[in-house]
Amino acid sequence: MKKGFTKEAKIGIITLASLILLYVGFNYLKGVNLLKPTNRYYVDFNNVKELTLSNPVFVDGFQIGLVRDIQYDYKNSGKITVMISLDKEMRISKGSYITLENSFLSGSSLHLHLNKYIKTPYEIGSHIEGRTGNDLMGNVEKNLVPEIIALFPKIDSILVSLQTLIDNPALAKSLDHMEKTTQNLEVTSRHLNHIIGNDIPAITANLKGITTNFNTFSTNLNELDLKSTYTTINETLNNLKLTTERVNSKDNSLGLLLNDRSLFDNLNHLTINTDSLMIDLKQHPKRYVHFSIF
Repeated sequence: MKKGFTKEAKIGIITLASLILLYVGFNYLKGVNLLKPTNRYYVDFNNVKELTLSNPVFVDGFQIGLVRDIQYDYKNSGKITVMISLDKEMRISKGSYITLENSFLSGSSLHLHLNKYIKTPYEIGSHIEGRTGNDLMGNVEKNLVPEIIALFPKIDSILVSLQTLIDNPALAKSLDHMEKTTQNLEVTSRHLNHIIGNDIPAITANLKGITTNFNTFSTNLNELDLKSTYTTINETLNNLKLTTERVNSKDNSLGLLLNDRSLFDNLNHLTINTDSLMIDLKQHPKRYVHFSIF
């Protein structure tokens, strides 16, 4: 009868499997897939700045590998060798180089710049030229800091001008006027609120009454016999027209009186004679009246 594993052997196997799983899981959390086949290359730098293990390697913005090891060459001072693992399908043509880039958000990373004019690839395990890329802080120190220093005299002049403006009494007066204007606006706002709360509802009620009256008037207007009224008005106008024509005509007394000049002259002459007769009667009454007693 076969003997099974001893208790000590089982414990050893479980411990070994746990260590393997722990190692694989720890590397997986760092982004290293131990089960994925890769090719290794070496990059030489003079300064790796803040580059650490498991930092990504990019080509045209796409991640193709990771930093696997960083070694300082103690024999050749100033030389640092970085081992990178790249996807097995990745081929690096000769003349290509890798730059070390730093940023505030993503930290340090390596960027592969392929030589697109040569098709001959590096052999796996070859050393590739490393360059230090644009350092953000270095660019700030080189370009931005001198401009900031040059701004200091202008800033000082601006501060002096601001102090002069603040010390100007006109500014205090302007602020006082602004405060009074604000108070007036507040009073106006209260008046408007009062009008909106009290007067406008009354006006709205009056408008409602006017609208009701107008609707009543419109209804009564619709109920009128406008056709009959129009006929009556038309007949009146026709009669007025006929009367006007009769007045302008000479076939009646009124027409003759208004239009015949000779009749007017005769009437005028009769009036004059009557007036003369009355005057003569007043002056010589005995000519016209005789009294006899016996």
